[in-house]
Amino acid sequence: MDRRTFVGALGAAGVASLLPSREQLMAAEKIDKIGLQLYTVRGEMKASVERTLKAVADIGYKEVEFHDYFGRPPRAIRQLLDRNGLKSPACHVSLDSIKTGFHRTLADAVEVGHKWLIVAYLGTNDRNSVDAIKRTAEAFNKAGRDAKEYKMRFAYHNHDFEFQEVEGKRIYDILLAECDPKYVDFEMDLYWATKAGASPLDYFAKHPGRFPLVHVKDAGPPPDRKMLEVGKGTIDWKAIFAQQKLGGIKHFLVEHDNPADPMQSIATSFRYLKELRF
Repeated sequence: MDRRTFVGALGAAGVASLLPSREQLMAAEKIDKIGLQLYTVRGEMKASVERTLKAVADIGYKEVEFHDYFGRPPRAIRQLLDRNGLKSPACHVSLDSIKTGFHRTLADAVEVGHKWLIVAYLGTNDRNSVDAIKRTAEAFNKAGRDAKEYKMRFAYHNHDFEFQEVEGKRIYDILLAECDPKYVDFEMDLYWATKAGASPLDYFAKHPGRFPLVHVKDAGPPPDRKMLEVGKGTIDWKAIFAQQKLGGIKHFLVEHDNPADPMQSIATSFRYLKELRF
């Protein structure tokens, strides 16, 4: 090898060493817009919606999901979001609210800028038999049709009880079968699904594209499956988020139901997700 060939080979090797590997390129996906379910900071919101939304935005969150407007009119909520550079893709509502006065709720949601209204919980009587679950699913389908008139979507958020069986069938499976995908989406709470022993990836594979929103909070080891900040537990976030397109995930919303220090909790989860590549 003469000097010119040696220098050329050395240069090529040097350039090659600077290029990302195939594995690095394949692991380059990240979450562009990290969101927060404001239930996590409900005490702070009750004390001051204004200060809390600013603090959430200062941490770096780009999206928030409401469960309550804390007495503020929709226009004021929208102004606060705009002032802090936040968007709010969704708001949680009760099952009763979609049965009575839902069009008023939808109009308010449009004013705030939401894209989804989401029922967050089912009472026992709405899920204790196959017939009851089918009636619930039909109420969801109607809510979805109503939402479409406002160019919005309707969705359902799970806890762990949906993965229990009623008359030999999982509640969640019945809902997925009975809810029309044209009108009803699902917001999968990845913690509660994991705590119940269900596999989010199996559901993504069986029902692709039906989970445009997910709740992100970590789980400690079994049997307790203690709720933890994201990155502090055992859930394999890389494996789940690598299948975001299969599941249809568009919005990643951090949540912790009872953090010891809510603001510290959401900061910890944000830092982990910001650095996560999958």
